[in-house]
Amino acid sequence: MDISSYVLLSHEQALQRRLDVASNNMANLSTAGFKREDPVFREFVERTGDAAAPIQTTSLVLDQGAVHDTSPGAFLTTGNPLDVMIDGAGYLAVDTPDGNVAYTRAGYLKIGEDGSVVTAGGLKVRGEGGRPITVPADQIGQLAISADGTISGPGGALGRVAVTMFDDERGVDPRGDGLFNATGGRELAATQTRLRSGGVEGSNVQPIMETTNMVEILRAYQTSMRMSEALGDMRKSAIEKLGRFG
Repeated sequence: MDISSYVLLSHEQALQRRLDVASNNMANLSTAGFKREDPVFREFVERTGDAAAPIQTTSLVLDQGAVHDTSPGAFLTTGNPLDVMIDGAGYLAVDTPDGNVAYTRAGYLKIGEDGSVVTAGGLKVRGEGGRPITVPADQIGQLAISADGTISGPGGALGRVAVTMFDDERGVDPRGDGLFNATGGRELAATQTRLRSGGVEGSNVQPIMETTNMVEILRAYQTSMRMSEALGDMRKSAIEKLGRFG
């Protein structure tokens, strides 16, 4: 395989990666708190040649992963006073079954069997200082969440939902289950926390933009295939001419 084929192959692999990301974005159009992703690529320049021959450079495409778009989604009213949307940057911290901490923007909250505030998937939501928030059985159904995250019942404040902020969003890695892995976050104070109760944050995926992106990927792939076929025809013609001379 000559160098031109390697270049086209790297381009087609990059297009496949872009299509996978765009398809995943579209699949999560209705996922609460989902942040669309953009693939990141890097140019790799290979230099060939020596003192007896001129130096030639070839540009290849390398996949560097993906970054998520942190722009907010729309507020979706649910009517549940425990459902919250983070108005601004930050994540809700939850305890995972493996004993670690993960983060989410999906604010579907409820009260678990043991009285703890949990996500729709049953993961305990962390309060201030990483402490769990427990609600007495006689106050369930009479709760409200204020803008600073404080959960209150008829007897007063029961705890405050913690919002964790990451200064470098590049370190926030989607897990694929509506949760994010991240380290180095800082818990926001009550005066910095802004929550909207009674609804959740919708996905920030824009279907028209993603559909346009997928069409562009398809056209780029078709162009790459035509170039590959043209190179194949050139090789075939060259071989036929060499055969006649032989």
